[in-house]
This record gives sequence, C-alpha cells and structure tokens, in this order.
Amino acid sequence: MKVLMNENLRELYTTGKSRLYREVERTTELREGFMRAIRVMIDAANIQEVKAYSFLHYERLKHEWSGYSSVRLSNRYVHRLIFKEINDLLEIQIINIDDSHYGNK
Repeated sequence: MKVLMNENLRELYTTGKSRLYREVERTTELREGFMRAIRVMIDAANIQEVKAYSFLHYERLKHEWSGYSSVRLSNRYVHRLIFKEINDLLEIQIINIDDSHYGNK
C-alpha cells in the first residue's frame, strides 16, 4: 500500500529520530514497533493483510475518532498509530501517534 506520512513521522521512520515524537524515539520498543507497523502497511496489498497481523491489534475507531483506524506500536505500551484509510483501502495516511486512546491522562 502507499503510505503517506507527515514530515515528523517520515523523519522518525527514515532516521529513527524526531523532535515531535521524542518518547517513541527514545523507547526502543516503541520505535521498533512503529517501524514494524509501517513496514507491514507498506508491504500489504490491502487493509485485510494488515488485519491479519494480530500483534498490531488493528481496529476502526469510534466516537471522536470515527472514520479513523489504529494499530498498536507495542503490547506493553498504550501508544497507537492512528491513520485514515482512503481510496478504496489502497492508501493509508498516517495521522498521529497517540497515547490517550484508552483514556490515559
């Protein structure tokens, strides 16, 4: 699939560093989980293939995030990669890394 990312996420993916996503940059498990999730999305032919990877815990979001989907970066942390699927599930636009998805404050 084609994966579009904002500049900060692209920097994190290509260099492993990002001023905006310091926690992900500095936590090896989160950084590796982010890289793995992006690789899976790029290599997948469609969203069904992404869903097949149980460790990602893919889900469509509800309420204020209605219209978006997410995958986990790690089983140990609550950080999720939130994105919007567009163009008949052939293109994913990465929106955000969020640690408040489950109501964490």
